[in-house]
Amino acid sequence: MNLKDPESMNVVIGKVLRYGVLLSGAIVVLGTVILVVSNGASETAGFLTYNAGAVPHDGIDVSLAGLLRGLAAFSAFSWIELGVIVLIATPVSRVLISIFLFAAEKDRIYVLITAVVLALLLFSIFVTPSIPGFQA
Repeated sequence: MNLKDPESMNVVIGKVLRYGVLLSGAIVVLGTVILVVSNGASETAGFLTYNAGAVPHDGIDVSLAGLLRGLAAFSAFSWIELGVIVLIATPVSRVLISIFLFAAEKDRIYVLITAVVLALLLFSIFVTPSIPGFQA
């Protein structure tokens, strides 16, 4: 594969997006299966009603450590949350991979532009939520 060829770059980026979405979907399906198996079909129907004031987390704190504990305990909601995180990370990884592809082309302008886009994405994901007044 010639990474200097724009068509090859599109193939690589397309595969990253496709596999990211497929992996995310598989993780969400796994979490849904765990939810149905652990609660039964009749009780699971109660979780399908959206209630913004009561987001279920199986008593697990909302943090990276809590997510890891929930995954180890096969908490359905932790697995579904991981699927959503993978889905969000997929286009971010596409931008990161684009930096390397543009670097392989020795296209410094696009490396710089893509690096700025990545910095803005990471800033909006990790820093913006901690700014007072931006809490959801």
